[in-house]
Parts: sequence; C-alpha cells; structure tokens
Amino acid sequence: MDPIDMMVTDINCEDLGLSRLCLMENAGKCLSDEIATISTFTFSKPVKIAIFTGSGGNAGDGFVAARHLLNRGFEVEIFMLTSPKDIKSIDAQINFEILENMVPCISRLKIIELNDSSDIDNIELAKSDSFSEYIIVDGILGTGIKGDLRKKVKKSIEVINNSNALKISIDVPSGMNPLTGKINDIAVKPEYTITFHKVKTGVKKASLNNESSVGGLVICDIGIPIEAEIFVGNGDLIRLKNRDDASHKGNNGRILIVGGNKDYHGAPTIAGLSAMSSGADLVYIATPESTSLAIKQKSPDLIVKGLNNCNGSKNYLNLDNLDEIMTIIDKNNIDAILIGPGSGLNEETGKLFNILVKKIDIPIVLDADALKLVNPLLIKDKDNLIVTPHLKELKIFFNDYVDDYIDDLNNLSNISNFDKDFDKFNEKLSVLQSITRNINGTVVLKGKYDLIFNGINFRVNRTGNSGMTVGGTGDSLAGIATSLLSQGLNSYDAGALATYLNGKAGDFAKEQYGNGFLASHLSEFLGILMENIY
Repeated sequence: MDPIDMMVTDINCEDLGLSRLCLMENAGKCLSDEIATISTFTFSKPVKIAIFTGSGGNAGDGFVAARHLLNRGFEVEIFMLTSPKDIKSIDAQINFEILENMVPCISRLKIIELNDSSDIDNIELAKSDSFSEYIIVDGILGTGIKGDLRKKVKKSIEVINNSNALKISIDVPSGMNPLTGKINDIAVKPEYTITFHKVKTGVKKASLNNESSVGGLVICDIGIPIEAEIFVGNGDLIRLKNRDDASHKGNNGRILIVGGNKDYHGAPTIAGLSAMSSGADLVYIATPESTSLAIKQKSPDLIVKGLNNCNGSKNYLNLDNLDEIMTIIDKNNIDAILIGPGSGLNEETGKLFNILVKKIDIPIVLDADALKLVNPLLIKDKDNLIVTPHLKELKIFFNDYVDDYIDDLNNLSNISNFDKDFDKFNEKLSVLQSITRNINGTVVLKGKYDLIFNGINFRVNRTGNSGMTVGGTGDSLAGIATSLLSQGLNSYDAGALATYLNGKAGDFAKEQYGNGFLASHLSEFLGILMENIY
C-alpha cells in the first residue's frame, strides 16, 4: 500500500465512526505483543526496551506500546528526539500526556529528551555493546520522511545501528523512503519491521531487493475495515498538492470546457463555476458564438471564447471549430479539458469531438452529450481520462460491450434495494467491472452511490442526497473532476475525490436551501470543503 493511501484510509476510518486514536491504541498494543513475542523467543532473561520517537504517528504507536510493555513487566526507556510541544500528531500527543501523567512513577519508565547530538552520545545505550541488554524500537520517522535527515536524527540512527541490541522498526525503517524503498543517506537496519494493516510499498520493494534492509516483516491487523479503503472520504483531500505561497496565476490549473449550444448554456457555466471553486486558477469555455454572451453574463470569472461562425453555423459546435480550439489549448497551456456539457447531439459536433480526443494528449473528461458522440475505441488506451455517465449513458457509451450483461444492467437501477446484501452487490460490481475494464481510463458511474472504476480497482462514494436529481449536478461533478486533473491528480483519484466533493457540497446545499437547491449552489460550498484538509 502506498503511504498516501494508508494515510487516506486512516483518516477515512473516522467517516465510519472509527477514531484514529482507537487505531493508534490497536497499533501500539499489537506492537507490544510482537515485541514481547520476539523477546521471549530471543532472550533467556528480561531486557530493557528503548523506544526512539519523533514527532509523528509512529511516536504515538511507541507511546502506546510503552504502556502495554510496562504492564508486561518490561523496563522501558523512551528517547524523544522531538520536544513534547512539537509533536505533530494530536493522537500521539494524547498518548504522550498519558505517560506524562503517570507520576509518581510506579512503573519502570524513563522518558529522556535528546536535545542535541551530545545528548545522544551520553545515553547508556550508546555505550552498551551487549546484545542481550536491549531491544531498540525505532519510531523516529516511519512514513514521515521528507528531504535530508536532520543531524540529530542521523546521529540517532547511527547509534541504533552501531548497537548490538536487537532492533525493531515501526512501519518503515527510519531513513528509508516509504514509497520507493530507497535510502538517500542512512537508515535503521532492523532485525524486524512491524507494519500495520498492509505493507508499505517502499518496504516491499526494499525487502525484495535486499531482505536485510527491513529484516523479518510482521504485519499487524489493527481493525481497519476494507470499507475504509473503498469508501471515498475526507481523507482523500490530502491527495491534493499544497499551494506554493510563491505560485501565481495559472500555476494551480488551467482548464478548457468545450460545450454548449444555442439551447444550452447552463451546463458549461455550472461546470466552469464548480471547476473554479474546486481550485482551478483559470477556466476557459469554448462555445458557439450564440451561446457565449449568455455564459459571460452568468459570471465574469469565466473566460469565454465564442467560436467563429463557420459554415454559417453559430448555433452548435462543429468540425470547423477544431483549429480554434487547438489554438486555445496550445496558446493558454491548458492542463485538462472537459468535453460535452450542453453540446447537443448534432452529427457535426460528434465529428469534432472524435477528432479532438484523438489529437490531444492532455487529461480529458467526457460528460453528457460527449458520451453519446465519442467512439470509445478512440480513447480506450488513454490513462488520463475520466468518463462520467449515469446508468443510461453507460449503456450507450459501452454499447459494443453490454450485450452479455443487459439483463443485469436493467436490474441495476434497483441497487438501493440490495446495498446491504454482500452477494448481490458484489455480483453487480463484477458486471460493471467487466464492462468498464474495456477502457484504461476511469469510469465514474453516477447514482445513489457513485461507483468509480479503474481496471480492477473500484471505490464507492456515499455523499449526496435526493435533491441532487436537479439538473446540472452532473455538470458540476464533471467540472470538479477536470479541475482536479489540472491540479495533478491521476484520473482514478480525481474521479473519486470529485464525487465526494460534489456530493458533500450537495449535502451542504440541502442543509442551507432544502430540496429546492440548485446545481449552481454547489459551487458556494466547494472552497470550504477544499480547505478541510488534515
């Protein structure tokens, strides 16, 4: 499991009512159990436990483990490389305070702050050359490594490695990149690595290349349900890149929306407003000349390009608009493009869309009428693609692949009737995956529960409400998805997070306006949601 996916899952447990404090308790207890087991099988006498801690969640796991190890009769020393006030994890802070409150100290516990390198040189552990005296627990960095190691951290790792004690790393050996398994400077060389829920990608890679870099690998179940991985939640917001304070206009996403016709200007407008509200810096809309004025009047924030009246048609998009659209993409360094909202089903529009998707390499979102006009064979190999159909549009878009599943698809409209039936729900998921796997991109199937498919992977979004049957909420979703693609998310993560944000904005809109809320109201809440990042 990639470290970011683990962090997302950790946070999303809270959407299920499972607190991260509870998970930390489970992790610390599992850690203490494994340490006690290793101690029993390795040593013939009681040994001291030395736990090195940093500022993150691994420190909290170490603090919890210390309590349980004390109850087992071990003598525990905690060496803190971070001042208590600088512990970043709230849950770790809580567990440190529990230890701090254990005064007068009846348990055999010592807490030592290591303020500089000289403090590290003077600890008893640094002077000991006995294997049977200590078990060292490495909870310094784990998945929290960023950049070069600080001098104090590097010194601690050297002391740990030079010790003859048995060494155990929590989750990831400190100094090892948790994603790649590479070691840029120095890393703890443990006899064992104890990890929680699933092995981190870097540890797996490192163990395959050089087993001694991680030692024996122990995986602890800490009670995270599979739903916490599958359900999209608030934790998915941490996939977004933090904005650089020095960034300027356009650095955080430039998108183009191609859509609209003489009868429909609302769809591209709603998509554009939601795209801006979900973080895109610049939103361009390429639309027929007859539609452009109406969109301009809706918002001064959108950059509207009324396409030239080619072949006497200013009412719908057509093949003669291709060069002008390509110029907009190239001239403005467009990062992602949305095709289809409000475009209509004119045959000439279809020709334009099919050539457009073949010519461009930037990430694409296909929505609404584009799903009825674009041939899926033209985009089947594109990874940077999101399509956003409801069930009827899915049948149309994947027309060549649904014949064997038509009865199942016809029954799928009643998905809410069996959402608590494991067998039936999984049977329907299997059918949908068989269909959606015919393209490499991401398929977002809109419904009571939005289902997000990418190859063998799938996720479920549960936000949203019955008020979102109002026209335009799908256009809002497409705009958000395009915005997230422009900000660097891959198609799977962008598609999943877009459904969560759109549905959550709908929940806020219903609370504010009741069932009479409008799709244009969703953009009011997206900025607030985007800021709710852990």
